[in-house]
Amino acid sequence: MSDLGVAVVIEDDADMRNLLEAVLRQAGFEVYSAVDGHDGVEVVRHRQANVITLDVGLPDIDGYEVLRRIRQFSDAYIVVLTGRTEELDVLTALQTGADDYLTKPFRPRELRARVAAMMRRPRQQPVTEPLPLPLPPPPWSGPASAPHAAPTDDAVLRHNGLALNHKTRTVALGGAALGLTRSEFDLLHELLRGAGAVRTRADLVRVVRGDYYQEDTYISESDERAVEVHLGNLRRKLREDPESPRWLQTVRGVGYRLAPSKLEHLG
Repeated sequence: MSDLGVAVVIEDDADMRNLLEAVLRQAGFEVYSAVDGHDGVEVVRHRQANVITLDVGLPDIDGYEVLRRIRQFSDAYIVVLTGRTEELDVLTALQTGADDYLTKPFRPRELRARVAAMMRRPRQQPVTEPLPLPLPPPPWSGPASAPHAAPTDDAVLRHNGLALNHKTRTVALGGAALGLTRSEFDLLHELLRGAGAVRTRADLVRVVRGDYYQEDTYISESDERAVEVHLGNLRRKLREDPESPRWLQTVRGVGYRLAPSKLEHLG
């Protein structure tokens, strides 16, 4: 096996499949392929894939169903490839378990950069014991909206009962482990780290996309919609109250920020 591990290409178009195989092999993966969904699921299972590219329009079962089946046994990084640009398609792919998506046609360099960015940001490690909760805040007479998240050490950021350790890539809410995807973790980390500063949608696209998206890189509406989907999924996992958010606050027409701190201790 190569240093980077195994990549599986699930694609029925021969020209596209050959291109994907070449890009991933040049990147350093051991590459296997499948031309339909049923075979793709089995190749992923038996080869223990680390990275998967998955075409939505397969001849037997659609890519979303393949994605659901793979997610029952694998936490491999999955990039969905699609010719569709509608918001519903992007939302379906990300909510079903995709880590990223690319719209065809795409540049091979972009696929390689996206995969490299994912591999540099490993998934969360399982929490073996609860992260310690913050101590109750001391009596304070100022306005409730002033304090924001601040690290108590170099690794842990805390805010309203939430504790994020960026070194172990773990998150706990009220002491209980919270399972997040790579993108959800990175977005939450960025907003906690910002301590209340507004992050535009373009800023957050760059957080998710990694080094490939520099300051002068064009940010598409699809990129911004993908960030909104990730944040929507994150809000559901946090069980945010949209009327009184504890962690993620929308700044209309601009982006997002960390919600103000609450004085009460979340037990």
